[in-house]
Amino acid sequence: MHNLTRGLLAAGHEVKVLCISTPKNTLDLDAIPVDYKDRTRIEGVFVDTSVNIVDAFTDLLTADNYNISRFFSPDVDIRLIRLLTEETFDIIQLESLFMTPYIPTVRRYSIAPIVLRSHNLEHVIQDRIATGEKNFLKRPYRKFLAKQLHDYEMSILDRVDGIAAISPSDAEHFMVHGTRTPISTIPFAVEPTEYLPEVKRNTGPTVFFHLGSMDWLPNEEGIRWLLDHVWPKVLKKRPNAQLQLAGNKMPEDLLKREDHGVVIRGRVKNALKYMRARHVMVVPLFSAGGMRVKIIEGMALGKAVISTPIGAEGIDHTEGLNILIGRTPSEFAAHIVAMDEDPEYRTMLGNEARKLVEHSYSDARIVQDLVAFYKRLLAV
Repeated sequence: MHNLTRGLLAAGHEVKVLCISTPKNTLDLDAIPVDYKDRTRIEGVFVDTSVNIVDAFTDLLTADNYNISRFFSPDVDIRLIRLLTEETFDIIQLESLFMTPYIPTVRRYSIAPIVLRSHNLEHVIQDRIATGEKNFLKRPYRKFLAKQLHDYEMSILDRVDGIAAISPSDAEHFMVHGTRTPISTIPFAVEPTEYLPEVKRNTGPTVFFHLGSMDWLPNEEGIRWLLDHVWPKVLKKRPNAQLQLAGNKMPEDLLKREDHGVVIRGRVKNALKYMRARHVMVVPLFSAGGMRVKIIEGMALGKAVISTPIGAEGIDHTEGLNILIGRTPSEFAAHIVAMDEDPEYRTMLGNEARKLVEHSYSDARIVQDLVAFYKRLLAV
């Protein structure tokens, strides 16, 4: 969201940012550069999105989807009404499915086209999580939420004026649904000059790493698979291999693990500094959807990346050239061993990954495509 906003500003457009500030993601205005703050007039309204058992049960009875309804707040609605009454906008972009409960208010107080910036196929994530749920009591509830979320997500397609999907596969999924709403693929992008690779990348032993928020279930699921099923196979071939894992809300039992060659920590202060100081990114995902931001960032830093097929979804990659794909524990482990044994191959893979980002995932190109999409909507 930040990258798109900054790109639009750089292209000469005016942008107003209204967001919700949650217990998990709190808006810290003091941490935002003054120029950015002045140009976007960014403001946040606090919404307690913490899971509430009573509300979740109530939504079961009312057929509301709790994954969505907990992001609605009367305070945000009131601020939105005031904003739309005071100012006129050409385009109103809703960032993710979770902002769609505010569509009725936007329609009531503005004639601007509404664009849904789809970060993920949310129901696909929930369905994959439900399929992998081992608790037989939780599984039916997760399946119910996934089905409910599917129905809601598909119904939203016809309630907006345009959909900016984050990946071609997501866009195709929406089109298969049969919606007539215009769809454009607008992937995640970075400013390449902010992700300059380390000059000396072959020094010292190879350090494999994963960085991701661990209160997101797909990340936790993938890391446990990596530690339990992949890493033991790696150690049989490379007993001195090194793996480092970090992320916000790291589960206590993972922090206490003592796997050989593994260092596990919680939140890091500077994500780019953490990634830049390590060699190979591992992305063991099985329940995700959309597009993985961290992979693009890792590629921009010139890091070799090993991912599962689902982790690499949405990225226009060439397997073996700019990313390695591990479909099974043995295949994933074999890729790790190969990267540990051959620093030159590791460097080549990282260099090609960087080229891919420069060509296809730079801010300037993506913003150009987004603005062209806006203009098509406004011409209708």
